[in-house]
Order: sequence, then structure tokens, then C-alpha cells
Amino acid sequence: MSTVRCLISLAASKNWRIFQLDINNAFLHGHLDEEVYMKILVGVTAPPGFVCKLNKSLYGLKQASRQWFARLHSELKSQDSGDLTVVAVYVDDILITGSNEDKIAALKSHLHLTFSIKDLGVLNFFLGIEVSHTNEGYILTQKKYTKELLQDCELDISKPVVTPFPLNLKLTTEGTPYHNAELYRCYVGKLNFLTHTRPDISFAVQCLSQFMHSPTLQHIEALTHTLRYIHSTSGQGILLRATEQLTLQAFSDSDWAACPTTRRSVTGYVLLLGNSPISWKSKKQSTISKSSSEAEYRAMSQAAAEVTWIVRLLEELGVHNLKPVALHCDNQSAIHIATNPIFHERTKHIEVDCYFTRDKVLEGLLHLSYLPTHNQLADIFTKVLPGAQHRNLSTKLGMINDSPMPSLRGGGCWYSAQLSNTASNMITTTANKQGCNNHFF
Repeated sequence: MSTVRCLISLAASKNWRIFQLDINNAFLHGHLDEEVYMKILVGVTAPPGFVCKLNKSLYGLKQASRQWFARLHSELKSQDSGDLTVVAVYVDDILITGSNEDKIAALKSHLHLTFSIKDLGVLNFFLGIEVSHTNEGYILTQKKYTKELLQDCELDISKPVVTPFPLNLKLTTEGTPYHNAELYRCYVGKLNFLTHTRPDISFAVQCLSQFMHSPTLQHIEALTHTLRYIHSTSGQGILLRATEQLTLQAFSDSDWAACPTTRRSVTGYVLLLGNSPISWKSKKQSTISKSSSEAEYRAMSQAAAEVTWIVRLLEELGVHNLKPVALHCDNQSAIHIATNPIFHERTKHIEVDCYFTRDKVLEGLLHLSYLPTHNQLADIFTKVLPGAQHRNLSTKLGMINDSPMPSLRGGGCWYSAQLSNTASNMITTTANKQGCNNHFF
């Protein structure tokens, strides 16, 4: 999904149209590189002991997906031209965009003659995500999916709430087991898919996902709260804004020893291309950190790995001059560890793989930058925030209301539905007390 969001954000900035097509019977077009045999189908007359030799790929064959992609890759390479044409493939669903629409039309014609395609026109719905094009860019929502999720909800979601989780909530493994664990797993699984366009619920879903095997009454109450929040904000989505100058910046944060059971910390990061969120994550760390600085350093390492991959992807898409990427952190100790090449007593207990961040700083990929906690966008991925701060960070993340929603206080929209208001809130300048450069997000 990060790849898809990168592609759409790039198209928005370049003012490219995105087209969608579907390959008819995709797996049947693969060529087999080895001899494959199958049993005679029931009802087919054949001598005893005979089997079928496959001349081409078939659905259900383990090699089918690999051979289909190899065939498609070969056909796409044969149509290579001087213009930039980007093709994103998810099995048999394909997105095409680029700088020359005539070349795109020629490519679609070639694919139709080769495979037989279903031309779905300009992109508006892909992998369960609704995409609408405005003058400001592309808006990604999952309103249809959200409506279906809430339509026959067996939990009481009538009471509106303003945050995905109650403030100061800490989930544990203790408590009375919930009688319908399958229902809990069903809803949490659906919420995981909803995080593709709803970064504001990532932390809550991450917490709920830890108790899929044995949920308790406390967990179902927390799930109900999250569903009430989604019901109150069902029109929410993200705006991938059209910007003339594409820059990449990252925000990383952690909540030290946040888990009351394991005392592990929570990592959160988000990457913005221009002002558009393209990649984010909320995840419990795999080991226990001995200090908040170590926890922040581990979070920075994961963000640095994501930046490395995103930069490589964007360079393949023709976006250069992204380095150094600003990585914003609200812990100055972690920044000092990452920029200081000397190992000392305070850092020798940290695993070597965490020094990935330091390597990327030294090679010029990253520029570490301090910013105050109240401006840390990744804070929303590590803990439950008060309603006002949650709304503030959600807006700065580029989240908008794609449809008018009634206010929980009786007037207006819960989030501003006006793109102009969103734009005015997107740019905030904070100055580091120690003289760092200004940060824009």
C-alpha cells in the first residue's frame, strides 16, 4: 500500500491521470518452464493410468502467479520507450500513469491484443479504496468498506466518541474471557484493512491485534470504543496533495515501556512526501529497552529503514534530489547517539542492528532534527492522545472529511471538510531552541 500511495502522490504532483485495467483470466497466460502433470479430471474419459500434461499455466498451480508475472514483465519491457510510464501490478489489477498519455494508450492496446484486458478508465476504486481526484490532489477513502463494516455491527456503537481509545487506557491479558472470540477477531481483522487510509486508528488497531487469541471483556469494550470512533468519523480519508516541489521527511517516536505486561515500548513513524502521508506504522518493539533514549533510537532505526526503501522506490519513479531526508525526533539523547560515532558505556548494551540509523546519517541519506513533542506527528502512533491533540495531529497528517459529518457538539463538521482549511493547518513552523533549521509539516 505504501507503493500505491507513493504512485498516487507522484501522479498528483505531476498532474498525471491514473488509469486502471484488469487482465481477463490472468493466470492462464503464463508459460511453463518445466513439465507439469495433473490427474485426469472427474468425468473425463481416459485410459487407466493416464495423466494430463499441461501446455500452459492453470489456476491452482503453485507456479501460476510467478509465471504470470514473468510473462507480463516480458511484455512490458518490450514496450519500453523514452517517456516515463509507471505500471503498478497487484496480481491482475493494474494501475498505469505517466508523462505521455498517448504512450499509455498504446501500452493498453498492446496488452489488450496480447492478453485481453478490461479497461476500467480513470482510477476511482482500487483494492477496496475509493479514489477521487480534486484540484488539490487525490483523496483516498474507504467509505463503502466502512459502511459495510458498521452496517450489521453486533456491538453498541451508537454513542459518539472523539478518540479511537479512551484516554490512559492500558490493555492487559487479565480479565474475564469474552464468549465470542471469533467476533472479536473478525472486527479487528477488518480494522487492520481500514488502516490503509486511516492512520489515526493505527495505534488502537495495533493494541487490539495483540489479543486476538484470547480476548477479554476489557478488550471488547476497547474494540467497541474504536468502532464508535469510526462510526463518528466514517467520512475520514487522506489527501495526497499535489505539490510542485516533492520533498521527503520522516517523523519517529516511541512510548517507553508502554506495555504493562511485557514492558516493551511502542514504535511509531510516518513518512510524508510533500505534505502527503505515504507510509506509517505503529508497532510494539520486539525487545525491552533499558531507557527511553534506547526506545527512541530503535524507533528511529525502523523509520530509517523505511526511508531507505522509499527513497529507492521514488528514485526508480524518477524522483531525485531527496537526500538528505529530515528525520524528526523529540528525544535529543537518541539524536546524539545516532550522530556520535563513538561507542561508550551508555550505548554498548544496544544491539548493533540499531546503529543502522547512524550509518545512514554518515552516508548522507538522513539528517536528524529535533522538534518539540507537541509537534511530533508520530506521537499519534504510540499512545492515546487527548481529543484536541488527536484532531490536531490528524489534520497535520493530511486527513480530511470527504463527506460532511455531524459535529459531536452540535454544529459544523467533526473535522473540517474544506480543503482550504486543511491546507492552512498543514504548514506549521517550529524552531529548535538550540538553533536547528525550521521544520515544515
